[in-house]
Amino acid sequence: MLELYDGAVAAAAPGPLTARAFEALNLERARRIWIFAIGKAARPMAAAAVTTALRSLHSIVGGVVVGPDDAPSPYPTIQSLRGDHPVPGRGSFEAAERIAEVASGRRGTDVALVLLSGGATSLIGAPVRGIPEADFVALHELLLGSGLDIAQMNAVRKRFSRWSAGRLALALAPATTYCLAISDVQGDEPGVIGSGPCVPDSTGVQEVTEILQRVNLLARAPRSVREYLSAVARRTIPETPARGHPAFAHVGVRIIGNNAMARQGAAVAARDHGFDPIVVPEWLSGEAARAGETIARDLITRRGRGEAGVCVVWGGEPTVTLTGTAATTAGGGRCQELGLAAARVLRQAGDASAGIALLAAGTDGRDGATDAAGAIVDATTWATIADAGVNPAHALAEHRSYSALRAASALIPRRQTGTNVNDVVIGTIAR
Repeated sequence: MLELYDGAVAAAAPGPLTARAFEALNLERARRIWIFAIGKAARPMAAAAVTTALRSLHSIVGGVVVGPDDAPSPYPTIQSLRGDHPVPGRGSFEAAERIAEVASGRRGTDVALVLLSGGATSLIGAPVRGIPEADFVALHELLLGSGLDIAQMNAVRKRFSRWSAGRLALALAPATTYCLAISDVQGDEPGVIGSGPCVPDSTGVQEVTEILQRVNLLARAPRSVREYLSAVARRTIPETPARGHPAFAHVGVRIIGNNAMARQGAAVAARDHGFDPIVVPEWLSGEAARAGETIARDLITRRGRGEAGVCVVWGGEPTVTLTGTAATTAGGGRCQELGLAAARVLRQAGDASAGIALLAAGTDGRDGATDAAGAIVDATTWATIADAGVNPAHALAEHRSYSALRAASALIPRRQTGTNVNDVVIGTIAR
């Protein structure tokens, strides 16, 4: 199962994707280049861009790399910083300020290369003027436990974020800007990836307000957030940059990697291991526990039809709406919750689930605020948890899947994959 997961991750490796995309830009030789790499894949993307740029004799005059961990800079003129994820913090605020300082040094004839990947919203998250940092952090925490999908969350977050909603493109203009993005969102929408730092915002203030109202967050949001929305609605504070803004005439955006690549990578690895792969094209979404139950039942049904030796691959990003006494995602990530819910269905099916195994993991090697990337379960996992003295049903209800799965040694240790194209769920049925 881990080798199939590795196949998914390798297929979305950011280094080769970035190198190929940079070469395809066909820039004139010896241009002045600025590199801004932001996200969980920032470091390998920046390293590939530097190598490719130097081969064409480009001058890398400056830049910033912001990732989730500390690492040396890929080039002397590029600054390397660590941001905070999944909630912005001091590192994110400092990274946002450094971007402003570096961007101010560009010339109109320069080329700015923005390398974007998942996690960018938080890693350089800093509030716009009028929103205190503490309120900005509180808003992020509320959104993470709201059950909103990534598109809806980013529609809200970009409204209050210093570099989101096209604001980075404005800072880099009139330099020619190319944004090469590895997508971590359904539909690969550039305005959602990293909250769209280089593209105009298609969401108006009324829609943002309605999203918060729909999940009962407007009244719970900090006062400064509510006042800011009201001021934009009254037009005393400007809307986010519109599509017709002249700065966007200098910007080109390309999607160079996505979850579909990871799913295909898992399928190729499955074939190499003797399985008949089936890639599910539909995006995996909705509540993680419900998704886990549905996937487990699908595998049981396939086994009942006589399908053996098959590997079914799903991809996407389910959500967790915190309920009960749970207050944070530290009790387990969405992949862990999906896996634990699937384990219960497999247990309840008895002999009908024999030979079925399921892996759920984030392609970024992280799952929630835990030290796990996800989990691997089968029909024995639920009972093993109970035998270890942990009530799995209570853990699932309280969104504390981490402790339950740890009791069964079912967790996949957290790792550095260098990419982020959402989650993969891989189910196998033995022959």
